[in-house]
This record gives sequence, structure tokens and C-alpha cells, in this order.
Amino acid sequence: MEEIAKHTQNLTQNRREIFCVGLAFLFGVGLALLPQVAAAASLYFSPSSGSYNIGQNFSIAVYVSSVEQTMNAASGVISFPIDKLEVTSLSKTGSIFNLWVQEPLFYNSAGTVQFEGIVLNPGFIGSSGKIISVNFRVKSAGTANLNFFSGSVLAADGKGTNILTNINGGVYTLEPSSSEEQYIPPPTSEGTPAAPIVYSLTHPDPEKWYSNNNPEFSWNLPPDVTGVSLLFHKKALANPGSISDGLIETANFEEVENGTWYFHIKFKNKNGWGEITHRKVLVDTIPPEPFKIEVDNEGDPTNPSPVLHFASQDALSGIVYYEIKIGDKNAIPITAAVLERNPFKLPAQGPGKHRVITTAIDAAGNLTSATTDLEIEPIEQPIITDLSEKVEAGDILTIKGISKYPDATIAVFIKKEGEEPIAMEVKTDIQGNWTFIYDKSLEKGIYQVWLEITDHRGAKSYPTEKITIAATLPALIKIGEIAIDYLTIIITLIALIVFLIVVIAYSWYRISLWRKKLRKETKEIEENVVRAFRALREEVQEQIEYLDKKRGLNKSEKRVHDKLEEALKISKEFISKEIKDVLKELE
Repeated sequence: MEEIAKHTQNLTQNRREIFCVGLAFLFGVGLALLPQVAAAASLYFSPSSGSYNIGQNFSIAVYVSSVEQTMNAASGVISFPIDKLEVTSLSKTGSIFNLWVQEPLFYNSAGTVQFEGIVLNPGFIGSSGKIISVNFRVKSAGTANLNFFSGSVLAADGKGTNILTNINGGVYTLEPSSSEEQYIPPPTSEGTPAAPIVYSLTHPDPEKWYSNNNPEFSWNLPPDVTGVSLLFHKKALANPGSISDGLIETANFEEVENGTWYFHIKFKNKNGWGEITHRKVLVDTIPPEPFKIEVDNEGDPTNPSPVLHFASQDALSGIVYYEIKIGDKNAIPITAAVLERNPFKLPAQGPGKHRVITTAIDAAGNLTSATTDLEIEPIEQPIITDLSEKVEAGDILTIKGISKYPDATIAVFIKKEGEEPIAMEVKTDIQGNWTFIYDKSLEKGIYQVWLEITDHRGAKSYPTEKITIAATLPALIKIGEIAIDYLTIIITLIALIVFLIVVIAYSWYRISLWRKKLRKETKEIEENVVRAFRALREEVQEQIEYLDKKRGLNKSEKRVHDKLEEALKISKEFISKEIKDVLKELE
């Protein structure tokens, strides 16, 4: 009843004002000048009673009667017992309404049907104005009371006066089906097989709906079984008969109709036929009905979270949940029960166009999708009132500005050339003013700065144009209390470099003179060494010749002679090599 009350409040409280405003617009101020007439209107069902069997479908029409005064709108919430009835569909065929404030809806989980519509000018007057038809299916036996939980009939008087004075309900008798009523379980003898345990890989859960219409079943055969009897039927209770279908362990059925089916099976042994297993199978291959998405931005084109109104119907297994996909983001699931209580409000979206795809999914997994495009306009961009486009490296960047949105968040993006942008935030004050101070000293380089604002609702502006800022070296360097001009430093450095060049050139000149002099003296040394070795060799040669003239030169003298000659040769080669190396280095 709490869910019904919530639905009623949405109809009777939140939308009655919408009815009145819409009707005043449609029918003009002139209707408001008509004199008031005592009038009465009523809502009722036709037929208001009847007798139906379990599993049977029947239709009830909702009518309005207003014979004394023209009416132009009506709304209502119908309640029905969910344990005995379920709505399979609604029909607007033959309705006097030609404008629906909201498409008729039904909620089997809450046991309600809602309608809300308008009859355009000149309205309706009469005793049998059809509004909608409600198609029910009987779920269980008993008495079902159909009532108007709430309702209204508005007069075409320009004021939207509620003239509803009478509401009539309906009472319906629901009985077991004739097949179930006559079903008598077959007698079993002692020692007969127990009821078979049935498995199904295609439909494992007997209480779950499946979109597969080719059910398969399997079971284990006890060793004493001599026969198996099968029946696949829509009857919940049925006897598959006393004729064996063979010693089989599987059965499959192809392309069965949608709905509730039952697989009946029993075993036979030498003592006779045993107990019957009645295995339910739920098949639904029909997707939910097509539907449309209505976007309500509550009259504000910048609203970042518009409300989506949508609802599909599924006559068999029922809608379980919806998936709402916005652009390329992940789908958002929402259960049908939640959607019945409240319309779906989008999470905050950025400005621009967004494609919304809503998919209705029934209990069997069948899908139906609806698509709509919504556009959210941006809010006004923040305005920068104080920002220098040229700053010095080491300075703290400060940006000041204004906006028309108090308590809003401004995202400040700072991007140095060649690097990724950095995003920071600053809040506006109650007047919309703001000041941003970058908490790091700027390094030398080129920067780009742009902004984006988000208000308290989550509505965003488009990014502002990018502003280029050049952070240059400062004109002065400060050392302690002394400020040194960069130009002074550069002139001093140039003078120092010129002085160093002169010193190096002079040194090189002196070294060159020294190298030339050294090279000359070395060559003279080489010549003197050659002459000295030549003279020494001649002297040695004379001494050797002198020794050679002596008779009987012994071995010791011969050895001295040879060693002396070899030492002269080696000394000459070594000294000559060293002199050449020195000359090579001096070149």
C-alpha cells in the first residue's frame, strides 16, 4: 500500500497543477468566465463483475460519466490484487482522450494501473466516455476487487475544477480451470516407482523465465523401471497416461509457444505406474513493447540532470530492469521497481549533445531499446579581469575574475609548452568573484591558461579561450640588497672574455717563439751529437786497429773489442731517436 500511496501522490499532488495550467492554455480565458454549474461526474468499470477461470484472460474498460457538465481531463490510480491478477497489456483504442499527459502505465509488482489524459476542445459530455481498456490474466482462485485508489475528473471551466463525486469499483470471481478441477491423481500401488527427478540444462530453474523455446529434459532410470510415460502440456496437473514412451532418459521439444508449460513424467515397474512429476517451464521469446523516452529539463536548458520518463510493458515475464547508457559511458542499471516509484534523473552531464539509449530487459532476458538525443546548454563562462600575459620567471601567477554564479567551482588549467596540463580549482564567493594563486613559481617558458566553471547543480560552461603567457628571465638579479642589471653583467662578461682571449693569444705567441728557438737548438744538438759519435767512432776504430796489429790477440781482448763497437751503435741509435721525438713535438 505504501507503493500505491506514492504513485497516488505523484498523480494527485504533483501534476494537478500541470493539468490546470495546460487546460487554461487550451481553452482560454473565456471559459473561466462561464457561470459555475452544479455538476457531478463518476468513474466506473465495465463490466463491473464477472466469473473467470485460472489462466484465462479478460478485459475491463474504464469509463467516465459526466452528463451535466463538459469535462476535459481525468486521472486515476486503479488497484488490483497482485496474488490473483496480473495485467498483460493496456489499450487506448476507442478512448475519448486525444492528449495523454502520461502514457497509461501498469505495475504488476505494486498492483496498480495509472492513467492521465486530456480531451481537447470542446471536451466531453455524456455517460459512457471510454478512457482505457485493461487486459488481465487470472493467476489464482478467489475474489478480486478492482478499485479506484484515487481519481479526478476536471471540468472544462478554465479552472480545472474537480467534479468527480462518485467512484464505482468491480468485483470478480476467479475459479480453478475445469481441467484442474477435474484432475484426480492416479492411484499408485505399493512398491511402484517414486516421482522422477527431472533435470533441464536449457531451463534449470522452474520459476525462471527463459527466451529459449526449445526445452530439453533428462532424468535417471532406476534399474527396475520398465516404462516411461511423458506429457508436455499447459495444464499444471495432468496424467501422461498409461502407455509407455519407451525406456528413454531424455526428451526435447522444439519451438513451443510462449507461456507457462508443464512437463509431466512417471515411471513404471513390475508393480505398476508410480507417482507423477509436474515440472514447470516458463518460455518468453517476445521482447518488451516499444517505448519512447521523454526528456524533462524542468524548463531550464542548462539543467545538467534532466529527468527521463519512459516505461515499457511486457505481458509475459514482465520488465525486470532497465539499462540507461549515456554516450560512450558505462550503462547504468535501474530496477523496474525503483523506476515505478520515481522517474530516472540523469547524473550531471557536461554541456553539448548526448545520446541516451535505454534498454528494457524482461525476466527472460529479451531486450527492447529506445534512443533519444538531449542537448544541455552551457552556463556562462567566467571572466578574467586581471592577468598579465608576460611575467618573469620565479613570479607567482595570480588570476582574478568574476562570474555570475556564487559558490561555484572554477577549474583552472595551466599547461607549459611540451608538458601535460595541470588542473586546479578555486571557489567563487557569494558575489561570484574569485582569485586564483598558483602555488608554484613559474619557470622560464611559454604557458597556456584556460578556465571552466561548474555551478552548485553540476552544470558546466564550455572551456574559455586559451590565454598564452610568456615567463621570461627578470631584467635584474637581486643579490642580497643589491640589484644587478642584466646588461651590466653581459658587458662585464664580454670584457672578461676579450681579456682572456688577449692573454691566451700573447701566451701562444710567446710559446711559439720559444718553440722556434728550442727547435733550432735541438737541431744543433743533433748535429753536434752526430759529429761527436762520428769522432768517437773514428777514435775507437783507431784503437781497434792498433789492437789488431798486435800478434796473438787473446779472447778477452777480442770480447772487449766487440762489446765496445756494439755499445757505440746502440748509443747512437737511442740518442738519435730521442732527438727526433723532441723535434716532432716541437713541430
